[in-house]
Amino acid sequence: MSAKDSMAKEYFADNARFADLCNNILYGGREVILPENLKERDTTEVLTALGLDKKTIAMQKMRDIFKNASIKYTGKSYVVLIGVENQSDIHYAIPVKNMFYDVMAYGNQVKETAKKHRKEKDTATSDEFLSGFTKTDKLIPVITITVYLGTKEWDGPRKLSDMFGDVDEELLPFIPDYRINLLAPREITDFTGFRTSIRQLFEVLKNAYDKEKMQEVLQNDEKFSKVDRETVEAINLFAGTDIDIDEKEEVIDMCKAWEEQKNEGRELGREEGRELGREEGRIRQAKVTALKLQKKGHSIEDIAECVDFDEETVKKWLVS
Repeated sequence: MSAKDSMAKEYFADNARFADLCNNILYGGREVILPENLKERDTTEVLTALGLDKKTIAMQKMRDIFKNASIKYTGKSYVVLIGVENQSDIHYAIPVKNMFYDVMAYGNQVKETAKKHRKEKDTATSDEFLSGFTKTDKLIPVITITVYLGTKEWDGPRKLSDMFGDVDEELLPFIPDYRINLLAPREITDFTGFRTSIRQLFEVLKNAYDKEKMQEVLQNDEKFSKVDRETVEAINLFAGTDIDIDEKEEVIDMCKAWEEQKNEGRELGREEGRELGREEGRIRQAKVTALKLQKKGHSIEDIAECVDFDEETVKKWLVS
């Protein structure tokens, strides 16, 4: 597992951030899903089936994050399973990948329900017995959210049909189309709905390609003056920044750190300029000396030793 995968899983597994993420994708930023109503689920999806040779075939997939959400909204209570798949790079088959996760989650619900009915022997008809699922049994809805943590614009498919070639339009109504739930920072136009520091992460990812825009964001948003360590570490990793983090600090002033980094860069640039100037001056002086020594009849070997440059370099100076 890469460093980006590990950090993304750990970062968004936090219930407060997970709830904030889900509320923005599913409820337009309204605080409907609460951190205390989230429960971790096993991220391993295993589904078994009988093959043509009557042998059991097991399929296993590992989700990034998977939680059980109890939702109280509009006077009713709901339960939904929510998975988050983090993508640091664009995945051009993401609809198939996510669809497979969802199918396995539904398949496991059916399997567990059938196991319960076999144990309790409570199916009323042969149809229910063969199905392993009764007329009154219900599935828990499954939602998968894809969080794109890259700095480029997302140009991958957003639904299964985007991956098709030419299809007879008359057939389209009969082909199920799976749509992904994508969060891509470059496409976010309003960050005010975020209540946790994922707002700062997404704002930086949106503007990471343009240093002037990044500077403007850091200067105009006071929330960047107090950013938790985990978010700054995530920003450094996913946006490619190099914000200094004091080991003793849990809250970082990114505005100040960014300005200090810029100043250090300017000073480094000035020093490099001075070094370059000194080196160019040394080369000019060496050329003048080499020409004088050549006129006096000195050999290339002697001239090179005198000016402290290799013979090939000195030869190029003297023939140019």
